[in-house]
Amino acid sequence: MKRRFLPLTALALACALSVPAAFAQTKWDLAAAYPATNFHTENMMQLATDVDKATGGKLKITVHANAALFKAPEIKRAVQGGQAQMGEILLANFQNEWQLFGVDGLPFLADSYDESKKLYAAQKPFLEKKLAEQGMTLLYAVAWPPQGIYTKKPLASAADLKAIKWRAYSPATARIAELVGAQPVTVQAAEFSQALATGVVESTMTSGATGVDSKLYEHLKYYYDTQAWLPKNAVLVNKKAFDALDKPTQDALRKAGADAETRGWAASAKVNTDTLAKLKASGMEVLPPAAQLKSDMSKVGDTMLKEWLEKAGPDGKALIDAYRK
Repeated sequence: MKRRFLPLTALALACALSVPAAFAQTKWDLAAAYPATNFHTENMMQLATDVDKATGGKLKITVHANAALFKAPEIKRAVQGGQAQMGEILLANFQNEWQLFGVDGLPFLADSYDESKKLYAAQKPFLEKKLAEQGMTLLYAVAWPPQGIYTKKPLASAADLKAIKWRAYSPATARIAELVGAQPVTVQAAEFSQALATGVVESTMTSGATGVDSKLYEHLKYYYDTQAWLPKNAVLVNKKAFDALDKPTQDALRKAGADAETRGWAASAKVNTDTLAKLKASGMEVLPPAAQLKSDMSKVGDTMLKEWLEKAGPDGKALIDAYRK
């Protein structure tokens, strides 16, 4: 009896220890700055579903939309410090920290989806290296639709933007305002509609998607489709949190990220077409820029690229050279 009892006890103990391991679940928070209905957010929600399914529920990701967990400027630091395991940022917002974050916010450098993908390919190795130094991993990045100018009054040239209250949401958009003589006002996406309603801002340069999200047609009359640049949102992962996952879960997350990147770029192009149609249907005049306005804004782009290269140093030059090959 004694010899039978010990193995049974050992077996029971082994079974007891294996139960928690089999049902161990890791829960992550993903901080996002845009509304739940935004295509970037919907893409992240799909990613969370894909990861849940691929890992059999071992990794559960909760997407916190509309800056509910952290405000847009706080998300990168939150992921870096581990307060959130994942977060989505607009890369151009962090250009002052490191110039190469903002290369896709330079006006008229990459002014189509094809050119934007080419720029991303040139930027990505620099981006991955920098984020790794900061304790983060780049999961994927997706471009916003091309950026245009929203105003209350018609524009024939950049001179018509002088002294106008211009919503700036990144160093690049603030610099554009300075170069055309507008008055830059920093307003994040979550507060944009209120700022328009109260007269804090009366113009901005952003995408058709943001125009629909923020119902800009309720406050502004004109949208000039300048296709100035396609800034990217990047989804970042805290490296320690990622490294703590087992290999199959890491692979599932990376696979879901790659799928989200492909899906997101396709969604962005569709959203661009759909949202411009929605702006028109809502009473906004969607127009191509006048020749003088386009020429003026191209000069702004040339100035900003020159300034950027001076600040970005050898890495910046290498990035631009790689893009222009």
